[in-house]
Amino acid sequence: VQLVESGGGLVQPGGALRLSCAASVFTISTRMMMWFRQAPGKEREFVARVSAGGNTYYAPSVEGRFTISRDNVKETLYLQMNSLKPEDTAVYYCKAWPDYWGQGTQVTVSS
Repeated sequence: VQLVESGGGLVQPGGALRLSCAASVFTISTRMMMWFRQAPGKEREFVARVSAGGNTYYAPSVEGRFTISRDNVKETLYLQMNSLKPEDTAVYYCKAWPDYWGQGTQVTVSS
């Protein structure tokens, strides 16, 4: 089981990034998939999730700015992040139910 995130980087406040999480060895189409993030000195926190049926749920801090989606053919999970703020700076992790994690990708929002 392998999850590999990509798409992180440095962006100015108000900018956008799209994160990807590519799965190998297993299929994501039947699993709940999630994004978490961990800022320096803070606990890892939930960001968004998408069920196998496509239902989505977001943390209040990102609702309306972030969009989670999945491509079951490509076995890839996405997180479109718009209107980024400095407080969005963190390492972002994808997670597949029940407890499979990627290695994380750094997102830095700074001018």
